[in-house]
Amino acid sequence: MDEGTKTIIDKLIKKHKPGENAVVSIFQDVQEQQGYLSEDAIRYVSEKLEIPVSRAFSVATFYSAFSLTPLGRNRVHVCLGTACHIKGADNIAGRISRQLKIKPGETTGDRKFSLHKVRCLGCCALAPVVKVNDDTYAGVSQDQVVSVLEKYR
Repeated sequence: MDEGTKTIIDKLIKKHKPGENAVVSIFQDVQEQQGYLSEDAIRYVSEKLEIPVSRAFSVATFYSAFSLTPLGRNRVHVCLGTACHIKGADNIAGRISRQLKIKPGETTGDRKFSLHKVRCLGCCALAPVVKVNDDTYAGVSQDQVVSVLEKYR
């Protein structure tokens, strides 16, 4: 890891109280900064917090919010909860997958998009729902997928 990255992580660590309880918050900040948690970053945080590397990796792999591979600038989440599923969310996910030419859990080669299937986004009355970054799209149809994604290209 280069010195610039270490300096950034050092600043992020200083924002939090030292200790094992700060790991999740620090990892959130690192991922926000880098777009994912690199192995080097996890090891460096482990070293700086003086916690076992195994514990740091355990935290990084336990929470689904963390990614150990680079994510796209635009994170597309397709809800597959019961209400969305009933209203065709699988077909919408398939259309997005074909449009972006990636499978769920993957990132486009240009790192513009990552596609994720999620179990619930907590807005069942709006089903089917697609969330891109912080923007929620309600009642999405397969035909709307192209126009929704175009906003983020």
